[in-house]
Amino acid sequence: MSMRLEGKTALVTGATSNIGRAIAEAFAAEGAYVVVSGRSADRGKEVVDGIRSRGGRADFVQADLDGSAAASQALAQQATQVLGGRIDVLVNNAGIFPGDTTADTDEKTFDQVYAVNVKAPFFLTAAVAPTMVEAGGGAIINLGSWIARLGIPVGALYSSTKGAVETLTRAWAAEFGSQGVRVNAISPGVVQTPAPGEVHTGEIMMKGTPAGRTGTPDAIANAAVYLAGDESSFVHGIVLDVDGGRTTAAVIAG
Repeated sequence: MSMRLEGKTALVTGATSNIGRAIAEAFAAEGAYVVVSGRSADRGKEVVDGIRSRGGRADFVQADLDGSAAASQALAQQATQVLGGRIDVLVNNAGIFPGDTTADTDEKTFDQVYAVNVKAPFFLTAAVAPTMVEAGGGAIINLGSWIARLGIPVGALYSSTKGAVETLTRAWAAEFGSQGVRVNAISPGVVQTPAPGEVHTGEIMMKGTPAGRTGTPDAIANAAVYLAGDESSFVHGIVLDVDGGRTTAAVIAG
């Protein structure tokens, strides 16, 4: 590795599995000291142990980001302490995905999904961004989704939360960019962790796309490394599509 994040500290939410785990592992491999955050202490330990076994630096901070300001503020405080007093990079990745149709979504589910997917990163950013400003700068990376801009017949609730996250990305870039904090987002496409011999239904959604296949968590992690590092110092307020061309090119059925 080129150690593109050497000397930086990072907090990654929802980092005990899938995309969040891949981002935490990639950050550590590039030299960052990473706080892995999530609800499961067992899975968190597994991720941290794996990073340390490869020579990286990581610690786990347990957090249930339920949307309350208190939960987000507590995570920000604990992570800052663990990382030695500062967070250089924040990745707002934690989220939940109910695949219900609109008519099948009850009010409790609606409130919970907005709490986890929108309120939690809102209040975490509110807690972390000002301290980044005081420290001289930082980078915030939000996770959006391809279905925020390309409608599918299920998951309207989830896609609306990711639309909100993309809007917040642009608003925060305007709010914090002049103070040294860059805010950007990644919009993953159909991403799966492949299993030997398994054919996932997500592959159907990628037929006829430029990539012609589903993505892997590593593809999203590579984009996150770029947005976290100094190479992207002139990049503010973008939503980087990492989706195999699903939302940018016509899908030709074959």
